[in-house]
Amino acid sequence: MIEKMIKFGTLFDFYGNLLSVRQYNVMEMFYLQDLSLSEIGIELNITRQGVYDNLKRAEDNLNRYEDILGLVEKFKENNKDIEKILNIAKDINKIAITKNDIEILNKTKVIKDISFKILENSWEVID
Repeated sequence: MIEKMIKFGTLFDFYGNLLSVRQYNVMEMFYLQDLSLSEIGIELNITRQGVYDNLKRAEDNLNRYEDILGLVEKFKENNKDIEKILNIAKDINKIAITKNDIEILNKTKVIKDISFKILENSWEVID
């Protein structure tokens, strides 16, 4: 269940604004506010079955958007590539220390700073 919550939470962050208002509200209440189907039904003045149907349609839509656009998968791949860049910069930094090369040390620091900034900004997108 936790994996499903993470999956749809991430998909919701990327594609939530493409859902209908009702589907958006149901997803937000169910996955972000952790309300039950009954509680959501009371809040939105619809039946529990209506909540369930909206939730399933929203999940189907989010999956379809990801299948077509693939933004979440690209996001994950980009983050992995940035982590590889950081590891390479770390290796270069070690070599620069052994050779006492200040110029390379400074350049690896710039690479690391930019990489961390990109990672930080990318996570702000889905927060």
